[in-house]
Amino acid sequence: MSRGRPEYLAAALGAVAIVLGPATAAAQSVPDDTGLDFFRPPPNLFQLQYGYRTAPGDTRDVTTQTLNFRYDHAFDLTPTWILVTRSDLPLVAKNTINSGNPNGSYLYGVGDADIQAAFIHNLDKRWAVGFGARLIAPTGEDPLGSGKWRVMPIVGFRVALPEISASSYFEPIFRYDESVAGDPTRRNISNLQFGPALNIGLPDRWFVTFYPSQDIRVNFGDPVTGQTGRLFLPFDARFGKKLSDNVAASLELGVPIIRDYPVYNFKGQFRLNVTW
Repeated sequence: MSRGRPEYLAAALGAVAIVLGPATAAAQSVPDDTGLDFFRPPPNLFQLQYGYRTAPGDTRDVTTQTLNFRYDHAFDLTPTWILVTRSDLPLVAKNTINSGNPNGSYLYGVGDADIQAAFIHNLDKRWAVGFGARLIAPTGEDPLGSGKWRVMPIVGFRVALPEISASSYFEPIFRYDESVAGDPTRRNISNLQFGPALNIGLPDRWFVTFYPSQDIRVNFGDPVTGQTGRLFLPFDARFGKKLSDNVAASLELGVPIIRDYPVYNFKGQFRLNVTW
């Protein structure tokens, strides 16, 4: 873990939970112009994501910048079942003030990496359901990682909305983030996460998605700094465009509406997806 200026991570940029996806030829005939649809996964996906987030700290707000590398691979099991795997490697910069960093300088290093698998079942051209789990490893040093091994079960469904446009859909996803082992001195994690994603396909391959991430949270674990209740309810939206058949870019912004359980004060994420 190294110290430095936050601009370095942002300069490095210079350069979604899994759920469902049909595998039948009929379902694949419905175009996905977002390039971000977990229910209709491509065989391979590489995603470069840069995130900027502020959250309450003990003495001041803490800023976290993350450059995340993600890779997905889908396996056709039967004409209606598919297995999708995912792995994430986050590089993190964070300016937490603690005993080892009293000046609040930016600390740099690897965050908590994860692997994920989901089984997806295509019911018909409109409906799909699925379930999976993510394993999160404590690969990040304090304060860049949680210090805990975590398991995250995932379940959800998708309904296509061709009445709006060919690439519109409603995709609610539930996850439960639970720490199961790790540093006993670190905060225990136990919270429900929900994202009722509503994607609206727009002309010229533009799209807007409301609640694309599972940022609605109910905390049943140890309290965090500034917590007064259990609920975090943000306004969260993503805007993007499919630049080509294999490349899509998007920008997601989130701000709190109810912050009794303060996940963030502000969130911004840029994603670049490449599929093949």
